[in-house]
Amino acid sequence: MPFLEVSEVAKNYPLSTGLWRQIRGGGPVVHALGGVSLKAEEGEAVALVGESGCGKSTLARLLVRLERPTSGRIALAGEDIAELRGTALRAWRRSVQMVFQDPYESLNPRRTVLESVTEPLRYLGLARTVDERRARALDALLQVDLVPAEQFGARLPHQLSGGQRQRVAIARALVVRPTFIVADEPVSMLDVSVRSSVLGVLRRLNRQSGIGLLLITHDIATAVLLCDRVVVMYLGRIVESLPAKALAGHARHPYTQLLISAVPDLRRPWSGRLGDAGEIPSAIALPPGCRFAPRCRLADSRCQREEPAPRPIAPGQQVACHHADRTPAADMPATFRTAPATPLPGG
Repeated sequence: MPFLEVSEVAKNYPLSTGLWRQIRGGGPVVHALGGVSLKAEEGEAVALVGESGCGKSTLARLLVRLERPTSGRIALAGEDIAELRGTALRAWRRSVQMVFQDPYESLNPRRTVLESVTEPLRYLGLARTVDERRARALDALLQVDLVPAEQFGARLPHQLSGGQRQRVAIARALVVRPTFIVADEPVSMLDVSVRSSVLGVLRRLNRQSGIGLLLITHDIATAVLLCDRVVVMYLGRIVESLPAKALAGHARHPYTQLLISAVPDLRRPWSGRLGDAGEIPSAIALPPGCRFAPRCRLADSRCQREEPAPRPIAPGQQVACHHADRTPAADMPATFRTAPATPLPGG
């Protein structure tokens, strides 16, 4: 049984609210997610990639139950998280933690680092004494390389750099000793110079501590370096899932190939980028058939009337495309073909 299982999850946001909607009912909605299914094994690192607005962060919020799905089921270790209440819900919240995108907003500016990191322990009742909570918090700070931990613990968020703040956010997630972490664009707000070190912390936690990881990112190169499997989302639907090491030369969905071709590569001319015709459809008025058809170079009349279902085309690889069997391999950046010159720290 998979550790995490998302089954046909949909999430819609109504555009009209209040009394008028209650009287008339219906109304236009934003289709943020439409029938998403996803599985992750215990200790597996999975990357969820796609353009901004494709539904990645919406799925993240559903996984940690900050929001509820319109339909579908999300199960962790076989338990439907929508049915959890009381003690069972608190135990589940200990198992699943989230690292948010913006470390400037996710930390209380009036609390010291130590107070922020110990707060989950107090709320979940995981440490009975102040000394025990302090010891666990300092240990979590050490795990994310904030040394000396006592010194960092006494600081306020404004006294830290962006990378240090994100490490504090990771430590706050780690302090409850979770089995699964959802990291929503954890380095997009950081300078390029510190991204590698923060990603290295996540990689080490996954490889050495066995903590499962769902990394949400728009950077497909980061996904390949950090994760075991890559899941590609477009306009609220998963269009391809495959092992990260198979991405180079084996991606078969035209959208996945488009993302790969956009990765900068100084050894490849700009003309090597795949064409991107058309505009992204509106999530309010989705097109019939394949959602990527208006932008796809291979779309035909079948694509415009029939939505493709995910189907296996290789071991561990599923693609939702009518033309997956004849899609030519994209010209992969050299970054994907060779090992990185500077490995991620902790890898």
